Amino acid sequence: MCGTEFFTTLGVSEALAGFRPRRRSGSERVLREQALGRVPASAVASPAPLPGFARSTVDGYAVRAADTYGASDSLPGYLDVIGSVRMGAAADVAVRPGAAVSVPTGAVIPDGADAVVMVEYTQSTLPGVVEVTRPVAPGDGIVRADEDVASGATLAPAGRPLRAQELGLLAAAGVVDVDVMARPRVGIISTGDEVVPPDTPQLAAGQVRDATASALAALVTEAGSEPSPRGIVPDDADMLTKTLAQAVSECDMVVVSAGSSVGARDMTVSAVRALGEPGVYCHGLAVKPGKPTLLAECGDVPVIGLPGNPLSALVVFRLVGLPTLRLVGGITAPAPPATTTATLSRSVPSAAGRLDVVQVRLSDLAGEPAPVATPIFGASALLSLLTTADGYVVIDEAATGLAENATVTVTRY
Repeated sequence: MCGTEFFTTLGVSEALAGFRPRRRSGSERVLREQALGRVPASAVASPAPLPGFARSTVDGYAVRAADTYGASDSLPGYLDVIGSVRMGAAADVAVRPGAAVSVPTGAVIPDGADAVVMVEYTQSTLPGVVEVTRPVAPGDGIVRADEDVASGATLAPAGRPLRAQELGLLAAAGVVDVDVMARPRVGIISTGDEVVPPDTPQLAAGQVRDATASALAALVTEAGSEPSPRGIVPDDADMLTKTLAQAVSECDMVVVSAGSSVGARDMTVSAVRALGEPGVYCHGLAVKPGKPTLLAECGDVPVIGLPGNPLSALVVFRLVGLPTLRLVGGITAPAPPATTTATLSRSVPSAAGRLDVVQVRLSDLAGEPAPVATPIFGASALLSLLTTADGYVVIDEAATGLAENATVTVTRY
């Protein structure tokens, strides 16, 4: 745990490894049709094997494999066709030695058969007889009754958001509803005498509209959680403490924008400490932009104090806020971010011991094997940098920069 003195900084990876709030959002039962993107609270087991019966994977003839051994184009085998199987119906005939039963793809395999000969390797030369021109081995052309999923096997693991393919598998297994983690509720507090609501038509000198809260709410929603805006708190210690206390009592996670920068009006740390143990974990991250970041836990509820600049706040929330939110929401196997490999258009300096997050534009240039990533530079107060960026490049703490034409990994927005 880092010290309580401001800017006793931790690296981002160190902070993420050590800051592990105990809060979890609880669980609820939802219908399968409403479960896309939801996180199973526990592994979902199959109530029965799938597909549940041995079925054909090809159009052809169900046979005993031994009856086809040695068959070839020059020396075909001949089998009596004793029936056929209809789709969606049980087989009403069994395969005996020297016989075959016609089956379409997906049909039930009749008793006595252990393989299916594809129709392409057969010919009908005589009524009631099929000519086989290629041998099959036991199991060819067949899916076993439990080959897709065994009874009791995991259909969807806990901790990983449900995707379309899992929902299809749940439907195939007859699972109607699922116990999932409740969507975490995230309290969003903005602070500062200068901050006014976004719908303020005319700004007085020194005022700024609250851009950060709207962007944070969107990121929270994208993450499958529920934003709970708490409005703008002026620079009043008692009011901030009261607002923060109420948010902590009602939410699974709280985010405070501004109030974490150094200065006489920095009250977030005092407000967090007033709410009791375990309190402040770290005040200061070795990251640019976003150094003045607060990580704390009030009771079991994580509280993240973000820098006042919107760009810095959003960069930090992606780096540490979203991983913390996923933890609270029970996600133990998050989907990897969308990335692309690109060539850096110019050198980018960096300070060793600090993680730098550099916004970039991507462009495809003729003759270049990979997209070109062009760094976008500007003050951390400029939110427009994010709106013109296609993604960002991370420069690790140990590096002192990136060279022109270096191959970089861009995390896309």
